Amino acid sequence: MDQQAIKAMTGKGAVEALVRSGMKLGLGTGSTALYAVRHIGALLRAGTLRDIRAVPTSYQALIEGEHWGIPLFTLNAPEIAGTLDLTIDGADEVDSRHYCVKGGGGALLVEKIVAYASASFAVVVDESKQVEHLGLHFPVPLELIPEARIPVMKTLEALGAEAQLREALRKAGPVITEHGNFLLDIRFKHPVDPAALEIELNQIPGVVANGFFTRLRPRVFIGRADGTLDIRE
Repeated sequence: MDQQAIKAMTGKGAVEALVRSGMKLGLGTGSTALYAVRHIGALLRAGTLRDIRAVPTSYQALIEGEHWGIPLFTLNAPEIAGTLDLTIDGADEVDSRHYCVKGGGGALLVEKIVAYASASFAVVVDESKQVEHLGLHFPVPLELIPEARIPVMKTLEALGAEAQLREALRKAGPVITEHGNFLLDIRFKHPVDPAALEIELNQIPGVVANGFFTRLRPRVFIGRADGTLDIRE
């Protein structure tokens, strides 16, 4: 199977396995999660699903949800009341403990808020996203307020991380997140403890969120090139 077919199979497979009528859902961001959003929309149009209330994690998810007619809300809406039954999202890396790195698409802040407000969390990835140690190959995103850029980078260097300001494509200058912040991409030279770092990075003044997701272990759906879907509890 080609890459897009694997992503489509994985996103659809997670929806078929987990989504039921009446649920409050978090709609994830990224190319694989997008297939899950589309399948939810298709099932709603067909009448197979009913009474879905959804919270998008990004403008990408919001626009796709609008296109499919999925009823959309914020976590603060009375219909949601701050909690969700399930969020299905993608990931940039997943290790054997089901710790994840997320935020390659720049939406890590709301992705984390939505995931951690969910009773259940599912991650959809292709097999290339499986790693032994997080943060050594794919960078860990970190969202920060612009005024804190240099102090935060110096603090990260003292922690042994290499930090680079994320530059925009087809726009001069840095990436600006949907909340008006900058993104740093950080890499580590040696294996790290993601759970400890998720807490420690958030203590740096000016940091808004980081891309380690360790507090809520997800069910992981792994699409493989041979057409199989590996579901790991």
